[in-house]
Amino acid sequence: MSIRQALKIGAVALAALWISACATNPETESMAPKTVDHVDLKRYQGTWYEVARLPMFFQRNCAQSEAHYTLKDDGNIAVTNRCRTIEGKWEEATGTASPQIKGKTDKLWVVFDNWFSNLFPGVAKGDYWVLYVSPDYKVALVGSPNRKFLWLLSRTPQVPDSVRNDMLMKAQQQGYDTTKLIWRVADSKVGKAD
Repeated sequence: MSIRQALKIGAVALAALWISACATNPETESMAPKTVDHVDLKRYQGTWYEVARLPMFFQRNCAQSEAHYTLKDDGNIAVTNRCRTIEGKWEEATGTASPQIKGKTDKLWVVFDNWFSNLFPGVAKGDYWVLYVSPDYKVALVGSPNRKFLWLLSRTPQVPDSVRNDMLMKAQQQGYDTTKLIWRVADSKVGKAD
């Protein structure tokens, strides 16, 4: 990927996250989705595959997405998001997730490393609320408090129908519109990268 493409992807990603963060209305905080009580970040780190998502502009060309999280010594999380287009090309963005409230791990800020966030530190950050994580840390639901964005995540690219249905039910109970979910494209339908 060229530097120009990386900058373009990063700028679009940050703009979308910034809009998401700005759209949160403190007056409706009592109506915000419920997050888990605690996330064990050591167990949460590793690779998560996106099973489905609510549409987000910077992911508009993604057929398959995955996130890699690594716990850092300072308690923050190094983030690497990878997107595979339908043509089979990979795009990547890196950043850092940090707790919104010190000592709490259910609500994180995510900031991607690019010129925009370096120019406007503290402005370009997105909400990452962990709504559900299974006891074995194999599936998770992550969303934004304004319910515009949602990710169904798994440690594997596919999940059994029973797990899928349970995740959908949990998202619906939290007030997310699951009729607009975009599902992961099967490997057989994604082109081979050069």
